[in-house]
Amino acid sequence: MISTKGRYALRIMIDLASQDSDAFIPLKDIAERQGISKKYLEIIIKDLVEGNLLTSLSGKGGGYKLKRKPEEYSVGEIIELTEGSLAPVACLAAKAEDCPRASGCITLPLWKEYGELVHNFFYNKKLSDLLND
Repeated sequence: MISTKGRYALRIMIDLASQDSDAFIPLKDIAERQGISKKYLEIIIKDLVEGNLLTSLSGKGGGYKLKRKPEEYSVGEIIELTEGSLAPVACLAAKAEDCPRASGCITLPLWKEYGELVHNFFYNKKLSDLLND
């Protein structure tokens, strides 16, 4: 399940992409447009900046803006940055330890297929696709 953190991260990214501007957008403006607490957005936006998805500028005229064009962001990268792995089971997560039961696990192919479907769905959707919907 995608938490509010992941959903709000997408809303922040869509909001910034829809501004179609090179100007830095203050967080308070995003919070007002999205109807989300500025305090909560500060937590999320910090992850987006540290994850190299946004550029920030402090002080007068400061705020946030996208580092790339909207069509260069996948929904998957935004969600995984804020939510963590999209793997449906722990043994399929990126840095999971080898499972001693993997060779005999009859459900592993099911989880792999499901994980691929989810990964492909989110990584084939671009931020620009959400702007156009």
